[in-house]
Amino acid sequence: MEAYALTDTGRVRERNQDYIFFSSDPVGGLENLLLVADGMGGHNAGDYASRFVVEELNTYVRLHQELSPVKLLKEGISQANERLYEKSLERMDLSGMGTTLVAATAQDGILYVANIGDSRLYLYRGGQLRQITRDHSYVEEMVAKGQMERNSTAYRRKKNIITRALGIEYSVEIDFFEEELMPGDLVLMCSDGLSNMVEEERMTEILSQNMSLKEKAKKLLEQANENGGYDNIAVIVAEPLVSEVGPC
Repeated sequence: MEAYALTDTGRVRERNQDYIFFSSDPVGGLENLLLVADGMGGHNAGDYASRFVVEELNTYVRLHQELSPVKLLKEGISQANERLYEKSLERMDLSGMGTTLVAATAQDGILYVANIGDSRLYLYRGGQLRQITRDHSYVEEMVAKGQMERNSTAYRRKKNIITRALGIEYSVEIDFFEEELMPGDLVLMCSDGLSNMVEEERMTEILSQNMSLKEKAKKLLEQANENGGYDNIAVIVAEPLVSEVGPC
């Protein structure tokens, strides 16, 4: 897998509570690993939460090479959540902290994805961008119940209220997704600092341009800042290699 990642404080916030990790090389038993976390909490608690979860999961993956990708992500994320929650009880300055997380790995032609919160993973294929993850947010729950219209005024006003995050309780429910990969696919992972600031149409436009992954990631981040940069921004753009995609 080839990948490029960037994170930025944006133009309004003083701190960057987003944290990313990406490795095109094997990490433990995984052929590659991509992680985006968006922390929340006062003072430095959000910074702490996002970094802690990414580092804990990374360590777990390296120590448990015998597990399947889904089991590895599930058990690693669950353990990271438990430890983060315990930290929040031990230290008053970390009380109430939490973080979103979206994790992905490409193995034998399959993209395995785990998600908690409203950070996202998209798959770009043949000029089309499709969101793979589902946001754990108040507004998306209302949309699913037919009680709110997506992109309405009420939706935009309350879209930052998330209903699931790591570190809030001792256990956490994780959503998993599997997607069969094809040559030419691109994976886009981001925090809501990108998805709230850049329309999917514009994201698709940028990803379709004849540029390197680095240039695409930079352009996406720059666009979020040009549109206001009201939140921290995290972006990973990745292209699975032929060996990871498998025969068609």
